[in-house]
Amino acid sequence: MRIAAPLAMAACLVATSPALAAPKAEDAIRYRQSVYTVIGWNFGTLADMAKDKQPFDAGEFTLRADRIADLAPQLLEGFPPGSDTGAKTGAKATIWTDRAGFEAKMQDFVDAARALSQAAHGGDEATMKERFKATAGTCKACHDQYRSRN
Repeated sequence: MRIAAPLAMAACLVATSPALAAPKAEDAIRYRQSVYTVIGWNFGTLADMAKDKQPFDAGEFTLRADRIADLAPQLLEGFPPGSDTGAKTGAKATIWTDRAGFEAKMQDFVDAARALSQAAHGGDEATMKERFKATAGTCKACHDQYRSRN
């Protein structure tokens, strides 16, 4: 019994390792689209506040900025090799042919999202709105180069 449990555990790990290392293209696409949907949900409220389309609420702004900062680093794992085909996606092939450039743009977004969250915790409305605009700029820079408008 002492040997059986560790062996069974090891067998399970070996059996599931390939599945973890190489997700199906459709699963990766669904993952990244889901993360983008949640980011967009939160981003929309920030945009409305930054553009004075809805009353500014520092607490709500901070909550949503924190969510975006938490989600941003998770995006890159949704673009594994082989996920450039499959379900309908707006991802351009240059994501995989210019991987270093794509990863740099994604890091720009992660850094900007973290700075947005930090600014939100500072509580200064003008700074928060400015950091939001900078973050939105990183989105646009990446979309311009790596996203098609299907």
